Amino acid sequence: QVHLVESGGGSVQVGGSLRLSCAISGATFDLNALCLRWFRQAPGRDRDGIAALSGTDTPYYGLSVKGRFTISKDRAKNTLYLQMNSLKSEDTAMYYCAADQSPTCEATEQRSWGRGTQVTVSS
Repeated sequence: QVHLVESGGGSVQVGGSLRLSCAISGATFDLNALCLRWFRQAPGRDRDGIAALSGTDTPYYGLSVKGRFTISKDRAKNTLYLQMNSLKSEDTAMYYCAADQSPTCEATEQRSWGRGTQVTVSS
């Protein structure tokens, strides 16, 4: 089990940028063995996966964010990031990071969740 804490959310205008961080900790974990993911959930809607990063740093993106968001990680800092550019009002949501014990992101084994950070995009 890993412990995840998101930060970096806030309010921004349409077209702006934000970078979310997810600090990763735990008794024993190997970043190379984890699939790290970002999800978001808007009020009244399901929680949707928007980006994932495999243990070997292969990124995956949902269509709604591809080309605007970038997922990355810093192994030295045990931190996952989500760089969000060209933000739209429909990006407003609570953003969550998650970790699966699956280096290829093909499974959702033993998923751990953070508590989320709010992103609000206004015009």
